[in-house]
Amino acid sequence: MDYIRNIDGGFSVIENLKVSGAREGKYGVSIILCPNSTASGVFTSNKVVAAPVKYTKNVLKKGIVSAVFINSGNANCFTGEQGFKDCETLVELVARDLKLPKDEIAISSTGVIGREMPIDTISKVAYESLSNLGNQPENSLAAAKAIMTTDTFPKECAVEVTLTTGEVVKIAGITKGSGMIAPNMGTMLSFIVTDAVIPAKEINNALKQAADISFNMIVVDGDESTNDTCLLMANGASGVEAVKDGKIDENFQEALNYLCIDLAKKMARDGEGATKFIEANVCGAKDLNDARLAAKSIISSSLFKSAVFGGDPNWGRIVSAIGYSGCDLNPDIVTIAIADDSDEVDLVKNGEILAFEDTPYLERAEKIMQSKNVIVNIDLDLGDFEATAWGCDLTYDYVKINAEYTT
Repeated sequence: MDYIRNIDGGFSVIENLKVSGAREGKYGVSIILCPNSTASGVFTSNKVVAAPVKYTKNVLKKGIVSAVFINSGNANCFTGEQGFKDCETLVELVARDLKLPKDEIAISSTGVIGREMPIDTISKVAYESLSNLGNQPENSLAAAKAIMTTDTFPKECAVEVTLTTGEVVKIAGITKGSGMIAPNMGTMLSFIVTDAVIPAKEINNALKQAADISFNMIVVDGDESTNDTCLLMANGASGVEAVKDGKIDENFQEALNYLCIDLAKKMARDGEGATKFIEANVCGAKDLNDARLAAKSIISSSLFKSAVFGGDPNWGRIVSAIGYSGCDLNPDIVTIAIADDSDEVDLVKNGEILAFEDTPYLERAEKIMQSKNVIVNIDLDLGDFEATAWGCDLTYDYVKINAEYTT
């Protein structure tokens, strides 16, 4: 796709956009200033929903977002009426400082559930972040760092895309996510801005399509967060319309998909305690749902994730995961292979088992399982649909991190 190009600088590549980030200990605040942007979002499907998720859903009814407030260190979830009051307090703080309407300010939080917001500390960090707003690469990086919790590195991406009309627009985004990641939208926090001109309805459709093949296809631990939020904002700074006859430009959609997949894979690589990256590719499914079920089941399997950590070529765990995924499966025709960046070996070919003990197939599989990138390729041979999911291994450190999360 030569019409999509990676560019450096994160949010700084978007004109008429300012961002910032600041921290004090475990508490961070990022601000995104994007005046009069059309916007939409996708959110967690957890029945326990954090106060900022409910607050932002209400803001999005207007379809315009001019600023986003994000804090880390406290989820502001299961905090009762006080949680909503804290959202209002923080939004009013931003509204006064930036002279913006309160109903155009979205809010998002990440951190410990069931703890009252340390409003004095968060407000202090918020003022510091507001004083540092800018449009340089270091501002974007600071914003990406301030929203981190157990993440080990900041996650940002920016692309330039040539539309089918020949005009050029940019898309940039940051995300955070390391644990409590499961495929059910959005399993993380992600904030994306484009300088294209896009009505809110088309933004919603484009974001949902991108999320379905990216953020909804990653698994670290199978636990779905209460705060999952992904916002897409279009500030129109380029003056270029990315919608024609009510449909999003196909090149723009591909670029948005690309950016979201890049951010999603970075989260999977940074899974809590992770040492290896897993990709599961499923083709030959009878429908798209089956392809996604099988792919997600493989990277969700605690047994297989543990095998990847130990470098154990126990491919029976792959078979088992596909079998209970809910997808249609005929064991007599399925093909199962594993690969890394330099080799691929069939374990089962059209239903024929190749990787018995002491076979060269199993020996090659064992070497592949030692790699940092482990790829599982499945052909169900039942149709024409395919899907890809991403995850990581399950390690001792994952247990340690989560055993000591609040202490």
